[in-house]
Amino acid sequence: MLRFIKVTGESLSPDYQEGDYVMVVTFPFLSLNRGDIIVFCHPVYGMMIKKIAHEDPEGFYVVGNHPNSIDSRQFGSINRRDILGKVIWHIKKPNS
Repeated sequence: MLRFIKVTGESLSPDYQEGDYVMVVTFPFLSLNRGDIIVFCHPVYGMMIKKIAHEDPEGFYVVGNHPNSIDSRQFGSINRRDILGKVIWHIKKPNS
């Protein structure tokens, strides 16, 4: 299944900007690898978009590009069951 999601925040800036859109594929047996951009639901922070840094015994360690990004450095690895999908297409917002 495919889903469009609007990017909010600056976590993956400058690659992904607030107002951009991403198309996410949401198949449950999706292959996930280091460097993939994923969308997931965190129990405290809600829906987030991050880059997979690596996989460990607890799940996936995810990071943002922005120095102030809230990511696995603060909340630890995320479980596969919390992943909504993998970004397969990035639509940049038009410049104003």
